[in-house]
Amino acid sequence: MAKERRKDNKRAVLRTGELQRSNGTYSYNWYDINGKRHFVYGKTLEELRIKELDVTKKTVNGLNPNGRFKTLNDIYEIWKEVKRGLKSNTFEGYQYSYEMYVRNSLGKKKIDVIKKTDVRRFYNTLADERGLAATTIESVQSVIHQLFDMAIDDGYIAVNPSSNVLKEIKKAHSYKTEQKHGLTISEQNLFLSFLKKRAVYRHWYPIFAIMIGSGLRAGEITGLRWCDIDMDEGVIDVNHNLVCVSHRDPGGKSYSYLECHSPKTKASIRKVPMMGFVKEAFEMQREYLEDAGLKCNAQVDGYTDFIFLNKDGNTLHQGTLNKALKRIIRDCNDTEFDKNPAPEVLLPGFSCHSLRHTFTTRCIEAGVNVKVLQKWLGHDDITTTLNIYADCTKEMVDKSLVEVEKVFESQAV
Repeated sequence: MAKERRKDNKRAVLRTGELQRSNGTYSYNWYDINGKRHFVYGKTLEELRIKELDVTKKTVNGLNPNGRFKTLNDIYEIWKEVKRGLKSNTFEGYQYSYEMYVRNSLGKKKIDVIKKTDVRRFYNTLADERGLAATTIESVQSVIHQLFDMAIDDGYIAVNPSSNVLKEIKKAHSYKTEQKHGLTISEQNLFLSFLKKRAVYRHWYPIFAIMIGSGLRAGEITGLRWCDIDMDEGVIDVNHNLVCVSHRDPGGKSYSYLECHSPKTKASIRKVPMMGFVKEAFEMQREYLEDAGLKCNAQVDGYTDFIFLNKDGNTLHQGTLNKALKRIIRDCNDTEFDKNPAPEVLLPGFSCHSLRHTFTTRCIEAGVNVKVLQKWLGHDDITTTLNIYADCTKEMVDKSLVEVEKVFESQAV
């Protein structure tokens, strides 16, 4: 005799796994590949079966139905636990971006229901309502794209809903990549001359002159040790950089610390030749330390004997350099106004990274081969050298025009 099928109180036949609960609602249970039991619920049998269909569809497509229980925040917590291969400052930056902008908004949504339109709407909110810059939204994208990829790997979703969305947002909001500018020759001369002449700022001349004459990044020059420079051969050995890492503990308290990291890419490990004034600047720094009685008291990840120190014998970092530049720019321009109510040259606002662009601009003006420049700058991809740093100054344009005119004139009939 055939076994009678189970029915609900309306005499509707219940399928395997379906159950009418004592309060009249319905549940459906199934087991995942690990043998763990899961449930979905519905107020009516029709509602329940729509959810059942979703579970079945995901199972047939090789997806994990448990995605309906996972929020983006859940995936983020797993990512934090298993992610490896990132430098600590990069990892801290990702976490800061997520905690600040994602956790209490998109992060609360279930991973399997987030669509591309949700991500687009989220980025629009960051841009329009919170007024975030493109670089900040890029940082957010960097981390959530990884989270969606992880969800794909675990079978919760089939496609990454954040793919190509940032590109669309940038076009829609007319975000443009800011052109990097170095100092002009007249601005460079004013800057270095002021540092040499003004006693209170003279100790800053060596590090800023070396940055202009070598193109080293801030972390590369602040991390330099005396054993990294060869004055006889005239070479700077770039093999690590000094990084200031910002951290926020679970209680919300922020603090920072220094670490020594390997360079950004393999190409960043390089030897940079010293020009004459760069050698002179290193000698000036040595003399300054001797006269001031300063010795290195810092040890960072086993690195010590740093060249550039503060008054306590500890290392400098990018934030310190940029603060010093603000004071220098202000006082230099005030001095120029004291000399002349309408100065011919004033220093623009710039950061220490602008000095790297200044070095690049001088090299381009001098006709340095772009492959050589790529090696000196430590760029892994030559398009970075060409597209980001190779900015044409008015002097370069004028010089090129003169040279082209000479060619045409020499060929004139």
